[in-house]
Amino acid sequence: MIEARNVWKRYHGPFGGDWVLKGLNFQIPRGVSVGIVGKNGAGKSTLLRMIGGMDAPDKGEIIERCRISWPIGLGGGFQQSMTGRQNVKFVTRIQGGNKYVDQIIEEVQAFAEIGKAFDQPIATYSSGMKSRLAFGLSLAFDFDVYLSDEATAVGDVTFKKKATKAFKDRIGRSSLIMVSHQVKILRDLCQAGIFLHQGKAIWYDKLDDALDDYYESIGQKPTHRKKKNQGKYAHENLDDDED
Repeated sequence: MIEARNVWKRYHGPFGGDWVLKGLNFQIPRGVSVGIVGKNGAGKSTLLRMIGGMDAPDKGEIIERCRISWPIGLGGGFQQSMTGRQNVKFVTRIQGGNKYVDQIIEEVQAFAEIGKAFDQPIATYSSGMKSRLAFGLSLAFDFDVYLSDEATAVGDVTFKKKATKAFKDRIGRSSLIMVSHQVKILRDLCQAGIFLHQGKAIWYDKLDDALDDYYESIGQKPTHRKKKNQGKYAHENLDDDED
């Protein structure tokens, strides 16, 4: 289970900053995959980073009673002067995988599909290459919860399908907390939703209900569903949904 208790977070700058998250309180049950939606600047990626331990609340706490991945798709956290191979080796040892270093290196290299760049410094990578490497590295370990920040949007069509399949293969034994512009992928992989609105987090047992309220918040009536017997969304992308 993951629990947020009175979590506050602001964007810091030279003249201070406004609160982006204000007193968040919610619980994510074990085994439930969640899609996070909200307007531009609502704090979706910020919340994901805090759940993944890459950032901390200014006030309050996030309690985690499970093993959580770093946010796949952000591509951060790598040692820039080290190569992809060296970073994978380093993280594998930190995760206690000393016996499987060679195996994990081989798996990540094959999944990331970045060719000779695997043996080049991370500082030379594009953001997409970093994301591919982070994706492959996360999937090399068995986490209870995987965090995804637009991870399935990285790369060409073939890689996107590969990334989506990798997540689907883990549903059942692991769960996801996902930020994505793509309605279809959210609906394919997530059951519940968190709608970030005006600094608050609103929990929905059904993702479709979170999407309804998101569209209303940007001035669109909840007519984005097609006929009930089709069960699909007309809008393929959350166009205003980029942090």
